[in-house]
Amino acid sequence: MSDESGPWADYLAAARRLDAVRRAASSAAGEQAATLQAAHQELSAVRARLAPQRARLVQDLGVPEMVLFPQPAEQALAAQTMSGGPAAVLGALRQARATADAADAGMLAPAPASPLRPWARNLLVYGPFAAAVLIVQIVLYVVAPSGSLPTYALLCGLSLPLLAFGLGWLTIGFVYGGAGQKVDRTPIVGAVACLTPVLLTCMGVGLLAFIQ
Repeated sequence: MSDESGPWADYLAAARRLDAVRRAASSAAGEQAATLQAAHQELSAVRARLAPQRARLVQDLGVPEMVLFPQPAEQALAAQTMSGGPAAVLGALRQARATADAADAGMLAPAPASPLRPWARNLLVYGPFAAAVLIVQIVLYVVAPSGSLPTYALLCGLSLPLLAFGLGWLTIGFVYGGAGQKVDRTPIVGAVACLTPVLLTCMGVGLLAFIQ
């Protein structure tokens, strides 16, 4: 009996070891399959996130499409990551999705507000145009014959404020406006600023006529 128990015991031990190896291999294969499936799902999610970002960069921001393709160094780094197995690939894809989420948050974040209020900010634009109108009107009055204002001076006095207001309106939209972004041009402030030179000129002419 003892002679038979020795080989039989060795056989049972070997069978148990083989079954343990088989179970471990089956478990590893199952985990690898689950990891591969998760990696495929993550890859689909990353592609879905990158597609609209690529379209916005190319169409809206004018980024050359060739710049968005991976460079040789980046391709080599990706190949090195893939050599680490499905788990390393899954980790890299999850990191890529986190980066895409951060990029979306950065592009959708509202632009920082101007430290100046809209009327004060716009006055910095309307003001120089109004000052130019005042200078032109003073020059026209100085070169005009004594005692009368020529017709072109009167026409300029009426049209220059409108021109200054229009230029200020366009400049504010160009400087402070963005793609699809509505900007407050404060038209009342612009009208007052551009009409002020006319009032100052009229007051000056009337004062000089009263003194003479």
